Amino acid sequence: MNNTAVSIGEPWMWASFIGFVLVMLALDLFVFGGRKAHKVSVKEAATWSLVWVSMALLFNAGLWWYLNGTFGQEIADRKALEFFTGYLIEKSLSIDNVFVFLLIFSAFHVSAEFQRRVLIYGVLGAIVLRAIMILAGAWLVREFSWVLYLFGFFLVFTGLRMLVMAEKEPDLTHNPVLKFARKHLRISDDYHGEKFSIMKDGVRYFTPLFLVLILIEVSDLVFAVDSIPAIFAITTDPFIVFTSNIFAIMGLRALYFLLADVADRFHLLKYGLAMVLTFIGTKMLIAPWYHVPVAASLAIVAVLIGASVIASLIATRKENH
Repeated sequence: MNNTAVSIGEPWMWASFIGFVLVMLALDLFVFGGRKAHKVSVKEAATWSLVWVSMALLFNAGLWWYLNGTFGQEIADRKALEFFTGYLIEKSLSIDNVFVFLLIFSAFHVSAEFQRRVLIYGVLGAIVLRAIMILAGAWLVREFSWVLYLFGFFLVFTGLRMLVMAEKEPDLTHNPVLKFARKHLRISDDYHGEKFSIMKDGVRYFTPLFLVLILIEVSDLVFAVDSIPAIFAITTDPFIVFTSNIFAIMGLRALYFLLADVADRFHLLKYGLAMVLTFIGTKMLIAPWYHVPVAASLAIVAVLIGASVIASLIATRKENH
């Protein structure tokens, strides 16, 4: 479907990247206040967001430099553009996670200082789930190239459904995963700080915070089903898909705390994200007749996201006056 099926990821590149991710998660959990319950300030969230975006751009620059010296400029330029486009798409689509995370935390009345730990473990679970899904998706695309058309149909359907349901909030009380957990697990009545489980009279009880963690993981899995096929429209190189996806996810928690207090100002963004999914699905379906260049895809995604952000800010500004 496109000429990017061959992966540039050498075993040492995979090992180095996974090692880097594990080190960063360990630092987050044990060094940078990960064990200390506190409300993440906008300044702290903005700093970490900047760190993650800078790391993604530095990684892309390093990848270009390595590929330029090994395979030549043409491949280096193409792969670097694929990474950047994939990263932008994943970063944009992860904003939808922020809206759902807000909804979950509000529904369960989770204090701001306890949200950080839930999201650290949520990101850890998301990385493992996405790694499995990306490798499975890459294998499917390699073995059955027509799967890309199924991805295309699915993305168009999801995008159109998002356009229709943009103003509708999901009802958490009827969530089947939540019903199953409440039926099969002993759940304590109250929160116990940051603990996910406690011992009471020699019996293990799970706290409501554990239910929140389950919902965070399930919601990310649902979003991954949308976002992973979307990046396969840009490249089928598993290394590019994996690294751009994981960089976007690693910055998700900082993005959540950055947008948490102002999320209502970006209510039109969901329409932009829905149009991005519809465009990417259409791009996959028309590929046999017309291949949309990666640079054009990048420009269209940037315009759709940018326009919906500007429209949101203008709309909320008018409402406040």
